[in-house]
Amino acid sequence: LAQKSTPSGLSYIADLNGGSLDHKMDHLVCFMGGSLALGAYTNPDGLDSPKAQRDLKLAKAVTYTCYQMYARQPTGIAPEYVRFVKGRDMETGSNARFYILRPETVESLFILYQLTGDPVYREWGWEIFQAIEKHCRTEIAYGSLPDVGRTTVKLEDRMESFFLAETMKYLYLLQDPDTPIDILNTHVFNTEAHPLKKLELVKQRLN
Repeated sequence: LAQKSTPSGLSYIADLNGGSLDHKMDHLVCFMGGSLALGAYTNPDGLDSPKAQRDLKLAKAVTYTCYQMYARQPTGIAPEYVRFVKGRDMETGSNARFYILRPETVESLFILYQLTGDPVYREWGWEIFQAIEKHCRTEIAYGSLPDVGRTTVKLEDRMESFFLAETMKYLYLLQDPDTPIDILNTHVFNTEAHPLKKLELVKQRLN
């Protein structure tokens, strides 16, 4: 499923439909960067093993593509999915120009920054945060953007619960220099980005 676009060589994960590849990637898929990186760092054969290095390389490449889904839009906001066309890299899906405040890209940015310490992930996260503030913030909350290709458009009166639970939390933790969160040694995140202490640490504390 791992593919590369032309001419820029952007890595993406295609859909498999009925045995054939559909060269599109949903914003939802952008969690894979973080998952692959975690797999690499916890590989039983060690981070330096060929499989771990392969997975980490793909994690970084897919996350870069997810960042580009934001950076290449006039608003700096990613669409629901992009389609990869030979010779033209990525294009916004015809019925996917909207953004409903999804968290998957910033989740991977947070994880990769935690694991690698590379400041570029904080920089990309800051760009995304600024774009959300500029184009999605209202007087009382945040709204979904119906068209990421237009800088002047009325927001939808809709803010998904995962925006505060995940998107904003990951963006905050990404920039927090004093966070006690350690995703390798002490904490596990559930699917709604709630950090939980590892069970063995909780048992030690209770004993």
